[in-house]
Amino acid sequence: MEGIGMKQTWKVFLLLSLLVMVFLQGCGSQKKEDASFQPKYDRDTEFSLTVAGHYGNFESLEAEFERFYEYYPNANLQYVTMDDYNNIISSALAGSEPPDIFITNSWMIGNEQYDPMFEACEVLSDPSVGIDYSCIKDSLLQTTDSGDVLMLPIFTTSYGMLVNMDLFEKEGLKVPTNFGELMEVCRKLKAAGYESPVMGTDRFSGPGLFNCFAYPMYAWHVIQNSDQLEALNGLEPSSGELMRPALERLSEFVNSDCIDVAKCEQEITDDYDSVIMRFFEGDVPMMLASGDVVSGTAKRESKSDAFSAHPFQYRFFAAPAGDEGGYFINSFSIFFSVNRHSENIDMANEFMRFLISRKELGNMAAKKHLIAPLDDFSEDELYSALADIPEDRSFSDKETGLMDPAVRQFRAAIYAVGNGKMTVDEAVLAYGKIPEE
Repeated sequence: MEGIGMKQTWKVFLLLSLLVMVFLQGCGSQKKEDASFQPKYDRDTEFSLTVAGHYGNFESLEAEFERFYEYYPNANLQYVTMDDYNNIISSALAGSEPPDIFITNSWMIGNEQYDPMFEACEVLSDPSVGIDYSCIKDSLLQTTDSGDVLMLPIFTTSYGMLVNMDLFEKEGLKVPTNFGELMEVCRKLKAAGYESPVMGTDRFSGPGLFNCFAYPMYAWHVIQNSDQLEALNGLEPSSGELMRPALERLSEFVNSDCIDVAKCEQEITDDYDSVIMRFFEGDVPMMLASGDVVSGTAKRESKSDAFSAHPFQYRFFAAPAGDEGGYFINSFSIFFSVNRHSENIDMANEFMRFLISRKELGNMAAKKHLIAPLDDFSEDELYSALADIPEDRSFSDKETGLMDPAVRQFRAAIYAVGNGKMTVDEAVLAYGKIPEE
């Protein structure tokens, strides 16, 4: 440092150190913080908005209404439930009292029945609308062929298992994160007196135990073999080989000490309420379930005498089906769209601008016990374990490219193999023609 005195040397050193620290902090920040909501219109603006959907109740949305009133105290927002929603929403939008905001679903895309509905949707990606949806994971955004965003995800869900954390602590065990650990943990739990360390509902459905265990693994395998997707969706028999890894793992699972399928069938009589209430008995270490089932837990805690008497901590984990770990598939639950013909279109967009933020979406999801469509789960204790799954085993439903007929054939295969009605080889060879229960 010739020509620079000692004091100057230390000043340069401290300045460089400070710059390095700032740089590293910036690099380490994975999450863009939302700017606080700033109302665009006068606080005293009077208006009414109606949000329509198929939920019987929507307390988490109504809580957002209350928060919105802090900015617009003269607003009047209401949520209405429509019977037979999926069949009447298009006509409701063309009726005399159309909703301003309404629930949409990804499976509606491409169905001609919903073309009029999508034609009535506001283009939420239009810069003039002013909605910043950068907090939403890119893989969860649905766009039209022209790149327009007509619907924004509010909740997502997944497949995995509810875990009784108190029970694991009592037995001195760690929650398994891969298949080898699952086998070892179940062996110890079986020795400790748990007849079926893992339980679930034996149903031909999304929340069914076979689907919750095997579908994420299968979907991941499909993504790795996307060149065969067209044949798979076309139900070509030869593409049934893509099911083999997941089917073999499922067969290994149901024939292990992990689960007693007959006990599950006897004690869990449906794929929703019974799953939750059986888990709340407190003697099931791991209950295979979907996020939609988990969403019903909060309301049922007080309805379970066993849970009320002996409450316990529980969390949601990906099913540890893989040798390296579990697979997190982020499945769509519901979207919101705005009626572009709304008489209060500016304020409908204003409410959406308020709602679509990390803070508000997180609040809604936590209250509903579903997964926020964000890139960070660590703030929600119930789902925080999902943040530990590496990106290469974390993906969305959209990325699989699977169409409903292919999904249902896989579901038929796992139901048959899981219940011993077909061998893995038989199911693979029968792809495209496996009977659906």
